[in-house]
Amino acid sequence: MSEINVVGGGLAGCEAAYQIAKRGIKVNLFECKKDKKSPAHKSDMLCELVCSNSLKAKRLSNASGLLKEEMRRLDSLLLKAADKTEVPAGGALAVDRDLFSRYVTDQIENNENIRIIYTEVKELPCDGISIIATGPLTLNSLSESIKSSFGESLSFYDAAAPIVDAESIDTEHSFFQSRYDKGDPTDYINCSLDEEEYDLFYNELVNAERAQLHEFDKRDKKVYEGCMPVEIMAQRGKDTIRFGPMKPVGLTDPKTGKRPYACLQLRKENREGSMYNLVGFQTNLKFSEQKRVFSLIPALKNADFLRYGVMHRNMFLDSPRLLTPYFSLKENNKLFFAGQITGVEGYMESASSGIVAGINAFLTLTGRQNLLFPEFTMIGALQRYVSDGSVKDFQPMGANFGILPKFDQKIKNKQLKGEMYSARSLESLDIFLKDVKLSEYNR
Repeated sequence: MSEINVVGGGLAGCEAAYQIAKRGIKVNLFECKKDKKSPAHKSDMLCELVCSNSLKAKRLSNASGLLKEEMRRLDSLLLKAADKTEVPAGGALAVDRDLFSRYVTDQIENNENIRIIYTEVKELPCDGISIIATGPLTLNSLSESIKSSFGESLSFYDAAAPIVDAESIDTEHSFFQSRYDKGDPTDYINCSLDEEEYDLFYNELVNAERAQLHEFDKRDKKVYEGCMPVEIMAQRGKDTIRFGPMKPVGLTDPKTGKRPYACLQLRKENREGSMYNLVGFQTNLKFSEQKRVFSLIPALKNADFLRYGVMHRNMFLDSPRLLTPYFSLKENNKLFFAGQITGVEGYMESASSGIVAGINAFLTLTGRQNLLFPEFTMIGALQRYVSDGSVKDFQPMGANFGILPKFDQKIKNKQLKGEMYSARSLESLDIFLKDVKLSEYNR
């Protein structure tokens, strides 16, 4: 019988292996942890949670809660594990991390269709159908193989600026314009500040609390010279960022007819213009500090942050240039990628991409059409995000309502809007699953 190789026994790899095996296909699951671990890994078990033990919110009015419910309807192995090992955490789904890993390890080890091979894979597979799910800390040999194959389409460090929901930007304190009126003016939203507003923002920025780096991030100091955190840049002098990412030259505020004292540009993040990123605002501030400090910019006073900025080691592909929405390579439909290496950010996002890659690897093996989930679903939106060629500066993205198609009417109540997104998503997912008859492929 034909086999499928899955490289990596983390969240995405275990979900992929499970989805393939439940459909009667043999899986070779390669995992190297018993011989060699990344700096973040400690346990020999599969599916180790290396950071928080929280899988984020449970409620359906939250994007993370919606993603988990979609995964449940696709028979997620990890959500079965989470239900068995849950610990109290208010509105979040948190787990006992050791029991969680043990449950998944037991399920994989006792699956008759999965063979775990404890060895390091050092090169990209050339034959058969394979899924690479080695995560953001892929070991050197394989990462060098990936780098030699894709060159500049691979990033080794995540230096991301925050992204905000377009609907939450204050239009009274912002305006559309490209610098010197070059290009499409709707590509940029400009957030102007007068001198008093800038002084307040600057003082809070340079004194804000920063996130603690892992030891293996600290060793790579060269990383941050090419993508200087805005708070570090600001410490070099009060006007440094006013001549850098907040320079107002080439811009005219239509309300005053003059150039602003300082101006932050927001650049369109996706084709629909539902998300904008803070240009040049790579940061290592704590998430709560990013919300507090960046909200001092008048146009962002009520901003809904869809993703906060991060600065850490995180290998990921330039997926819009390399991957199809099915998580396979554009140049080789038998080689799939899954997990954070594709540019999805977060435990459940990583696992959901493993579900999709596993299903599509199975469909490829059996000569069936690969699946693109509905655009209204969080899983479908993430498929489209990682393969969206209009994204110019690709950075990892987690589940958020900003990547879903907007409603025609503007909904001010955030909880109601979340509930409406979820209802629409789950309805479209149920119809989709009924139409594609995915359950009929189970064995």
